[in-house]
Amino acid sequence: MAGIDNLPLEVFEQIIVLLDPIDVATLSQTRSAYYHLIYPSEDDQHLWRELYLQQPFDDLRRCHTSLGRPLQPIAWKTTLQRIIRARTILTNISACRPEERCTVLQTLIDMVCNCVPVTHTDVIELSLNHVWVAAMLRSSQFLEQPDWEQSPDERQLRERLHTYYGLSRSDFQAAKRTESRAFVYAMRNYKYDNDFGPFMMDGSGRVNWYHVRAIHHVMSMHIVPATEETESAEFNLFPMSMPWTQSVISEGMDLDKERDWAGVTGKWQCSFCFCDHRELLIYNGFNTSDTDPLHTEIFDDPDFIEVFRSICVDLRVLGTEEDPEHPGRPRINFGGSIEGTAVIVGYVKVTPDDQIQWHFTSGEQGNSIWSSEGVQVGNVRSKFGVLGSWTTVLHDRHDPVGPFWLWKIEEDQEAGPV
Repeated sequence: MAGIDNLPLEVFEQIIVLLDPIDVATLSQTRSAYYHLIYPSEDDQHLWRELYLQQPFDDLRRCHTSLGRPLQPIAWKTTLQRIIRARTILTNISACRPEERCTVLQTLIDMVCNCVPVTHTDVIELSLNHVWVAAMLRSSQFLEQPDWEQSPDERQLRERLHTYYGLSRSDFQAAKRTESRAFVYAMRNYKYDNDFGPFMMDGSGRVNWYHVRAIHHVMSMHIVPATEETESAEFNLFPMSMPWTQSVISEGMDLDKERDWAGVTGKWQCSFCFCDHRELLIYNGFNTSDTDPLHTEIFDDPDFIEVFRSICVDLRVLGTEEDPEHPGRPRINFGGSIEGTAVIVGYVKVTPDDQIQWHFTSGEQGNSIWSSEGVQVGNVRSKFGVLGSWTTVLHDRHDPVGPFWLWKIEEDQEAGPV
């Protein structure tokens, strides 16, 4: 009887691509001939491309980066190996070595960000990457491990992935909500060093994902109220969760040639939160110290009121300025109106860590009053929108602060309740 070694090469390869990647790796260790077939030179990735395409992931040839460019070059073998290692850890956390946690987090973030874009807002085009990542995270304890000692880099990656994912079950705990509010409303977290927004305090302009995730949590709890249904849900699907992080890029659109590459022009809804200014000052000790402990009991008080409001915003591009550090993604200067009366002026640009920053001021009768700094969550033109913080243009020590969520609405869609 003929053995497997007597099979034609193309038949043998077809059998291999139907195997789980871990079984393929095991097979490669049984004979040197199999090893050289499975691990050819780096220039020949035909087998690994076919093996990758058998998995429940987006076709890398159709994927775009977070800034809207086709994914190039494509490393089929390396990418698949990293994903399968992440799968192993997500299904068996005890297999994770501390030094590889950042790699696993980055792998999952890459899957979320390097995905197939949506071509039209009216058509549901779920990313297979997103379906897989969401399913793996909701069945694993990897995203939230309070007993792990985290490096600053790991913490940033974890908070970034958490923001993309949406609400976890622990986010519905009162203590978790208090923790997020305590950070968002702490005046010491808004200085010139971080542009009074969710950025690092080192003046680098890099995004502080812990800050963004706290803003996300505060805003989300007004969209997805804590009920028995939401708290027990395997995954809460809402406009600040993973499916909304996909880029919206029309068929044939080349963002390198688009003046409005960020999709600024159009109708938006801006939702924002604030609390009583007197309570804010008391909580912050009247902002007299950056080191004194803050007493968060105010947020646990049943009488604490956090106001949530929404307003309609119309934006249009006024001009662009080339950014030598990011060719094809110039700074976009924009203007517009709020509720048809107040004026809004700002810009969109790419940050040093390749995120998309939104800055704008607003006011009436030509006087700027409010200043806002935000970050586009997910990919360029994502329906998720922008999360950030607002304060006054004066940036005085006792000025109010709060979070906001800016997201684009359809032309025939009205903004939510105010």
